[in-house]
Amino acid sequence: MSETIVSLRNIRKRYTRGKQHVDVLEGLTLDIPKGEFVALMGPSGSGKTTLLNLIGGLDKPTSGEITVAGQRLDQLGGGALSRWRARHVGFVFQSYNLMPMLSAQRNVELPLLLTNLPAAQRKANALAALTLVGVADRAKHKPAELSGGQAQRVAIARALVADPTILVCDEPTGDLDRKSADEVLHLLQTLNRDYGKSIIMVTHDPKAAEFAGRQLHMDKGALAESG
Repeated sequence: MSETIVSLRNIRKRYTRGKQHVDVLEGLTLDIPKGEFVALMGPSGSGKTTLLNLIGGLDKPTSGEITVAGQRLDQLGGGALSRWRARHVGFVFQSYNLMPMLSAQRNVELPLLLTNLPAAQRKANALAALTLVGVADRAKHKPAELSGGQAQRVAIARALVADPTILVCDEPTGDLDRKSADEVLHLLQTLNRDYGKSIIMVTHDPKAAEFAGRQLHMDKGALAESG
């Protein structure tokens, strides 16, 4: 039986705006096995990004138990959660979130600044990650000198460089044309299949979701599995 990398039990998430309460997730329970590539789908406001942020340790549930990579995230304080996140999660965002004044290589090195690695090893690891995603020849280029597909590959290299336990991707192809999107999705598929990376991806795009091994559909804070 596969090891479980993500376990959620009766997760509720409520946001309070003044006197108004907004319940985004209501009693959600979910298990994701290690090494799975999961696509989270659903209309805007369905709770999928909230769920992704909880799994990635960017937010905490109002109630319920959430265990990722063997750690109860709902029990961690802010500092401990930040340290856990740095060790276990690689983030890939729709808008790449690259630093415009830094080269691709320096962008990829950023997560390694939190480690004790010497500068030469950080550079070597960054170049290895850029090679893995197929853009080593753009190592010295700044984000403005990259295509959208190349920029997202650099962002994926940055997410991978510290060898995280899971990759958390929020609309990773949302700003890309179809050809570039498919190239990025093939890369994620390869990272999952050949390198065993656990990947959780939010997407509105049914074609993107087809690259995942399992699709989970959300609506009004509830989950209905498909595929």
